[in-house]
Amino acid sequence: MSEIITGLVSAVLAGAAGFTACKFMIEKKLKEKEAEYSKVVERKEEIERIAREEANRIREQAQRDVDRLIMEAERETKLKVESIEREARLKASEIEREALRLKDQAEMIIEKEILKRKQELEKELKFQREELQNLEKALITKEAQLEKRLARLEHREEEVEKKAVEISKLETEIKALEQKLKEKEEKIKSAEQQYMLELQRIASMTKEEAKAELLKKVEEESRLEAAKIMREVEEEAKKNAEREAKWTLVTSIQRLAPEATTTYTVSVVDLPSNDIKGRIIGREGRNIRAFEMATGVDLIIDDTPDIVTISSFDPLRREIAKIALERLIADGRIHPGRIEEVVEKVKQEMDQHIRKLGEETCLELGFTDVHPELYYYIGKLNYRTSYTQNVLLHTKEVAYLAGMMAAKLGLDEKMARRGGLMHDIGKAISHEVGGAHSKVGAEIARRYGEPDYVINAILYHHNDEPARYPEAVLVAAADALSAARPGARREVLQSYINRLEKIEAIVNSFENVEKSFAIQAGREVRVIVDAEKMSDEDAYLLTKEIAKRIENELEFPGQIKVVTIRESRFVEVAK
Repeated sequence: MSEIITGLVSAVLAGAAGFTACKFMIEKKLKEKEAEYSKVVERKEEIERIAREEANRIREQAQRDVDRLIMEAERETKLKVESIEREARLKASEIEREALRLKDQAEMIIEKEILKRKQELEKELKFQREELQNLEKALITKEAQLEKRLARLEHREEEVEKKAVEISKLETEIKALEQKLKEKEEKIKSAEQQYMLELQRIASMTKEEAKAELLKKVEEESRLEAAKIMREVEEEAKKNAEREAKWTLVTSIQRLAPEATTTYTVSVVDLPSNDIKGRIIGREGRNIRAFEMATGVDLIIDDTPDIVTISSFDPLRREIAKIALERLIADGRIHPGRIEEVVEKVKQEMDQHIRKLGEETCLELGFTDVHPELYYYIGKLNYRTSYTQNVLLHTKEVAYLAGMMAAKLGLDEKMARRGGLMHDIGKAISHEVGGAHSKVGAEIARRYGEPDYVINAILYHHNDEPARYPEAVLVAAADALSAARPGARREVLQSYINRLEKIEAIVNSFENVEKSFAIQAGREVRVIVDAEKMSDEDAYLLTKEIAKRIENELEFPGQIKVVTIRESRFVEVAK
């Protein structure tokens, strides 16, 4: 046990000695570490001092470099500013010289324009002076005519007074002649008795036979005398009738006195600026092609400033195209889809306008019982021409003339007016259906319940049937008067329009042709066909057939270009 304790004590003592030794070693190492740490701290402080010194040195060097760079930049900037100022002064002098040159050019252009405008104004002034001189001459002529007419009237009054005196003398002479005639009759009776006695004595005739012979001779003499008197009366009646007819016509024309109306083949649309022409043409000409296809007119865009010309022989197409183009220009959106939309809308509005125009015309002439469907045909005459004369104005003129002549002659004025209003109704569609416009008009009038005298007037004014009413004759006379007055019609233009209508009629007679438009003054015809019913090869053959038929059936100067358009369009709406 003691050994164990001794062993434990010795072990404890040995451990304590080892612990002490370890403690001394640890303390020694701590002291070494503290010495090293103090050295590290000193080294750190030295490094921080060196770093501060280096940073101060670098900062000072950087400040010096910045100051140097700023000075160099200021020097370079000053040099650049001086260079820019020199260039600006050079540019300014160049611009000033260019401005002076442009000013001189502008002044020259303005002077030329002023000179041109002055010449135009001088021409216009000269033209107006000539017109005034012509008007003065016309007024002087009319004044002279009025003076002559007044002199004739005074002379006629004197003649009437003289004739009244002569008539009173003639009445006195007639009474004297009647007295002499009675005396001669008595002498003739006594002579007849002596003659009868002489006949009986010479020829041994009975009283009855002598009486019969005498009556026969007197009858022959009376017949000859009556024929002579009838001829004189007939000649006098003809003279009076001709004089009265001329007076009736002159009075009617003077009461109406319409202006000469001439329709041409072009319309002009004013543009807000010349830049709009490019938008009307569109990219690669697609807008102008779409517009011409939709309206059937020829759109002429040339160097004339601020205007576009619309050309077509059909006034209705021109009016639709003009309104549509003005709306497109005002709207600003010009592309094929918008063009078709606007043209279609204008066509619908034009139909309503035509019906309203027909209704107003009927009311103006005093007719309230006209079939509503006839309003469209009557209004459509405003966009039809006959030898350049507006057909609606011609129709109203004929109605007024016929009515006034009927009133002067004691006939039915309303019947004559109605016949005059309807006499050219067939011209509203005759170019579309073919046939004489008088027969087409009679069929329209018959379809919508017009009276028989109107149908007779329509047919008679072109001698398609005899006149059964005197008012029909007056309508034909009024039609001739309206067409024959100076300035009302032009023959050359109508023959040209007839040729264009024939070209379109020939093209429309082919199958699968939807629309056709004769443009470029008849030098080109555009044919629009149904793309679903015709292939490209069929369209090619159709073009050759149309050209061949035009060659065979028409006479025309130069060449006619036939253009067939086969187009497919696919439309879908996104919702």
